[in-house]
Amino acid sequence: MSEHNILIAGGGIGGLTTALSLAARGMHVQVFEQAAAFAEVGAGIQLSPNCTRVLHQLGLREALEAYAYLPEATEIRVWNSGKRLARTILGQRALARYHYPYYHMHRADLMTVLIEAAQDNPRIRLHTGATVEGFIDHDSGVRVSTGEQTVDGTALIGADGIHSTVRKLLAGDDSPRFTGNVAWRLLVPTHALSPDMSVPNATVWWGPGKHFVHYNVRQGEWVNCVCVVEKSGWEVESWTEPGEHAELRADFAGWHPIVRTLIEAADPTTCYKWALFDRPPLARWGLGRATLLGDACHPTLPFLAQGAAMAIEDGAVLAACLERADTNSIPAALRRYAELRAPRAARIQSRSRRNARVFHLTGISAWARNLVTPVLAERTLHEVYRYDATAAATGS
Repeated sequence: MSEHNILIAGGGIGGLTTALSLAARGMHVQVFEQAAAFAEVGAGIQLSPNCTRVLHQLGLREALEAYAYLPEATEIRVWNSGKRLARTILGQRALARYHYPYYHMHRADLMTVLIEAAQDNPRIRLHTGATVEGFIDHDSGVRVSTGEQTVDGTALIGADGIHSTVRKLLAGDDSPRFTGNVAWRLLVPTHALSPDMSVPNATVWWGPGKHFVHYNVRQGEWVNCVCVVEKSGWEVESWTEPGEHAELRADFAGWHPIVRTLIEAADPTTCYKWALFDRPPLARWGLGRATLLGDACHPTLPFLAQGAAMAIEDGAVLAACLERADTNSIPAALRRYAELRAPRAARIQSRSRRNARVFHLTGISAWARNLVTPVLAERTLHEVYRYDATAAATGS
């Protein structure tokens, strides 16, 4: 319904994708980003076919291909020997199987694509330096306060991340649980590596109490590394907290030469670390004309590479539900959206949580895990990748 004016708190990947999905279905959208400019912290991101389906259907294929790296496979290897436990073919096979590609990208490049598409869309208005501080839900819409202004709309979507203000307004403060894991991230220029290390795969190395992931971004210009270590005594939940390069080297001492070479080749000033916290699924995503999306309602640990994908799927389903709604039926449409998305989001959260344990097993448990990994890895990824958000929303 084109008369809808949907208000979105948060201008990250989830918020902008949702805005584009809503606008594609004829709705008007306003996005409120608290930062002074639209940007994305972090480094690499994996975009699997379940979310590139949404992005391509929004007409972003050509723009994405200008930045994306297409991996040939995902691999699982043993931390010290390098033995390959499993390999899932991507590339043309993924395209043939799911009809949409698997991309590796820098998060900033994905944001560039989304921002430019939103700026070019006459149905979308972008506001920066605007934090949604409160809202009033009334019979015919919502009234949102950003501190400096009051804006009226027909619905409010909280896509404002893991520290969501809208979530607090709807559900109160929760108590996230520290998982006992600390994640590192770093970028390594490929020119600093020997040619034999330019492997066109996403590789995860499993080891006792820790794991290491690396894959190419910026069309192979950089190697993005994310490494997770079980440790206590440090619980800062921020993507932009600097870490000591010497500590990272010590964390992976004795690991395979490829892992250690990547760490050594990184710029020490670009090492960051953050504590991983877990939050249980919300019993209720929204109330009346307000709801939540992405990390604001189902933050997902990075052990299945599906955090951004879940937000992108959310946006597609939400837009399909709202397209069918008139002004009076928006609350029902938002409830339908949550009913459709909550089971899948909870499953992905659960599997990501389980992977945090599986990746770090030791002894006989690790030996048993390695025996079944080839079958289970393929089966799990297929179930994740085949999901069609639009079909889920429309029943087609």
